[in-house]
Amino acid sequence: MHDYRVQEVPAIERLPKRQRHQQLSKLIEENPFITDRELTRLLKVSIQTIRLDRLELAIPELRERLKLMAERSYDSVRSLPLHEVIGDIVDLQLDRSGISMFEIMHEHVFSRTGIARGHHVFAQANSLAVAVIDDEIALTATADIRFIRSVKLGEKCIAKAYVRSISGEKSKAKVEVFTYVGEEMVFQGNFVIYRSAGEHIDEGGIESADRY
Repeated sequence: MHDYRVQEVPAIERLPKRQRHQQLSKLIEENPFITDRELTRLLKVSIQTIRLDRLELAIPELRERLKLMAERSYDSVRSLPLHEVIGDIVDLQLDRSGISMFEIMHEHVFSRTGIARGHHVFAQANSLAVAVIDDEIALTATADIRFIRSVKLGEKCIAKAYVRSISGEKSKAKVEVFTYVGEEMVFQGNFVIYRSAGEHIDEGGIESADRY
């Protein structure tokens, strides 16, 4: 499980091109989620320069890098259709951990403030907590959540889920999710996920589950 963070580098003005290319490659290798705009801040050059540098180094833009990551041989989601996961899954190890990326677009924000509606940030974390479960049926039973700061239009939310424990009967799992924008945590959630584990499922849910 990789821990992708935006790493600060020494702020050196007007790096020689070769050194800038080396630094650029290193930053993207350490954090494939890093944006061109974040690279401009770290390397102190224009966004046009960053884009030209990427072209010369044959480094694809962020969206293409994410697509390549998603095509790697990660575990497949079992608990829900992939299109029902909020965000793009870029790493998944069932019953262990997962990572998804969700970009905040105009349809996700309040028009007056440009701040994301909270249920979108929650939905990314909740669907990842379900997706990381190695079972054909998984349902959220409880969620203890905390919004740490508002997320704004254009920001990219990186959610990281960790399965902390699975009950002896394997009927439920505890999943912790942290969501970051860059290196700043913006959301935290603790989920209890019921899994079918051979139990009978009807339209009302799992028969043996406690009702909340």
